[in-house]
Amino acid sequence: MKNLVCYLALIVVGLVQSTPAACDVASVTTASGPAYNPPSMLCPGDLIFEDHFDTLDLDTWKHEVTMAGGGNGEFEYYRNSRTNSFTQGGNLHIKPTFLADEYGEDFLYSGTLDITDECTNSNHNGCLRTGTSTNILNPIESARIRTYETFAFKYGTVVARAKVPAGDWLWPAIWLLPSDYRYGGWPVAGEVDLVESRGNRNLTDSTGLNIGTQLAFSTLEWGPSLEQNQYTKTHWVKSNPDGYNNDFHLYKVVWSPEGFWFYYDDELIGSVNPPDGGFWELAGLQDSDEYNPWSSGTKMAPFDVEFHLLINLAIGATTGYFPDEANNPGGKPWRIGSPTAMTDFWQGKSQWEPTWNRNTDDSHFIIDYIQVFAI
Repeated sequence: MKNLVCYLALIVVGLVQSTPAACDVASVTTASGPAYNPPSMLCPGDLIFEDHFDTLDLDTWKHEVTMAGGGNGEFEYYRNSRTNSFTQGGNLHIKPTFLADEYGEDFLYSGTLDITDECTNSNHNGCLRTGTSTNILNPIESARIRTYETFAFKYGTVVARAKVPAGDWLWPAIWLLPSDYRYGGWPVAGEVDLVESRGNRNLTDSTGLNIGTQLAFSTLEWGPSLEQNQYTKTHWVKSNPDGYNNDFHLYKVVWSPEGFWFYYDDELIGSVNPPDGGFWELAGLQDSDEYNPWSSGTKMAPFDVEFHLLINLAIGATTGYFPDEANNPGGKPWRIGSPTAMTDFWQGKSQWEPTWNRNTDDSHFIIDYIQVFAI
């Protein structure tokens, strides 16, 4: 019996030694977090994250709960409610609703919303607010979910199939942020926008170009300081006369130690391969006396650390995302930088509410799936 055991053991050893490696060259991708189950060896092409949204996995997707405005003075209140974020028919839906429908119109102007116990961002009174006649409470309820502390990765391919919403002043996005702000605050630490759009069906610029639902765009946000955001050097747009809201489309970014490549429906829309001097040199700052915040990194810094995924539906902004000078049927109820922008937006509801088609899912941001592959 002992000899038989030894013989079998030798066979097992021989099989293990004769089994070829999973791949000849290991992937440059790294990944971490409880939602990631790493194989013994990560190979190019390995699927390292996937969600087809048959259910909403609250252990993986963590909700942000705040009224902080996303750094743009947005008009939504992000919350963790199945009214605003839910799965249906194998798709994730992010649905905007009205705070007044839940609490009444008067509450917007005089009520107090205290979400301190679950709040994730206290900036700009994001956890506790009292409405006034000139600065009402955030009138729209929505959702922003992320894999912060559950899944993050460095270098890889992200693929998402999604249908953007239609409705004036809606702002959908699928994007990535660093899990460790090693290089500094935003935008020094970097941001990767896989896709963004605007919900207005008929928003046009001065040339007549539709910059609403017929336009989608991908962007890298980066710069040595808040005042020197260099996103215009890494911003790509793609027009679709049929509207990105009328069907699902495939959005993909390939992120490598050499650069980024963005694709819509497998068509390359833009790419960047930074020079040896990295994004500092790309910004034209190589001869500047200013401090280079990325000098300790590779040429891909700040995009050489692990990032996590985000999906959200914002509404409006006091910054320039919805330009004052753009043409929109019915006009625009508020102005950029106005201290009463949120109130003006809500009081102009007769302009934009009909465009949301609230009895349908037109105003929903709908995601079929999202995947991340090693490279």
